[in-house]
This record gives sequence, C-alpha cells and structure tokens, in this order.
Amino acid sequence: MLQAKKVATATIFGVVIFVTKTVVPTPMNKMLVVVQALLLGLGNLLLNKKGATYVAVVSGVLTALSNVALAPFTFSFALLYGLLVDGLFFIFKVNTVKGKLKTGRSMAAMTLSTILVGLLSYYTSVWLGLIPRNLPLEVIILSVGIFSGAIAGYFISIIWNKQLANHLK
Repeated sequence: MLQAKKVATATIFGVVIFVTKTVVPTPMNKMLVVVQALLLGLGNLLLNKKGATYVAVVSGVLTALSNVALAPFTFSFALLYGLLVDGLFFIFKVNTVKGKLKTGRSMAAMTLSTILVGLLSYYTSVWLGLIPRNLPLEVIILSVGIFSGAIAGYFISIIWNKQLANHLK
C-alpha cells in the first residue's frame, strides 16, 4: 500500500475512533470500545506491523485535544492500546503465512489488549484520586473488555478472511 494511502487509512480510522469516544454521549461511548478495538486490529493488518499504533496516535492526539486537562493520560492510554494490539498480534502470530487470520488468536489478542488498557486506565484514575475504587465498576470494565475484545477479534478475522485478504493480493 502506498505511503499516502497508509496515512489516509490511519487518519480515517483515528477520526472514527475519536468520534465514537467524544461526540457520542456517555455512557454510549463506553459501549463503543468495540469499534476502537476493531479499527486498531484492522489497522495492524492493513498498515503492517505498526498499524494499530499509527491509528492510536491519530485518535489519541484528537481525543487529547478534546480534553486538555487529561491529555497526557488520554494520549498515553491510546498509544498503549495501539502498542498492545500490534505486539499481541505479533506474539500470538495472528496473521499466518498464507494470509489467513486465526480467529481464536485474533480474539485472544484483542481481548487481552482491551482488558489490560481498560483496567490500567481505571486503576490509574483511582490512584490519581479522580474516581473512587468501585468493585462493581471493576467487574463491568473486565466484562466489557472481554466482550468487546472478543467481538472485535472475531469480526476482524471475518472481515479480513472473507473480504480484505482477497482484495489485497
């Protein structure tokens, strides 16, 4: 893929993530983490090994600009999410030699990265005193992370194997 197309793809994916995180009202935006996970995973596949990180940088910068008070944390967690997706896709060998994705590995990589970022951002907020510790909220974050990551990983595999892999050959 040409460099300009890679930049355009990362930018479009990043803007869509930004919109789902900032324009969509709370609590609906928290339910749409599956969109972020899906686009980060597809970014990894479409833009090569660092694609999720590129997408995360775009969305992180835009989201940080919308909430300047928490900008360093917003950007850091967005970047961490992209790095985790890229790293776990590599570690789990999600993309096989024949170009087909392993659905279970894609689901595992996305689930683990979503849970880690969700819990880490929550515990950082607790540590900074922004929110009190809340066991039911911890369970919800863990549950949403598992559900969103698994759903995103499944759809990444379906979209790649049935649509994109054939068109990008």
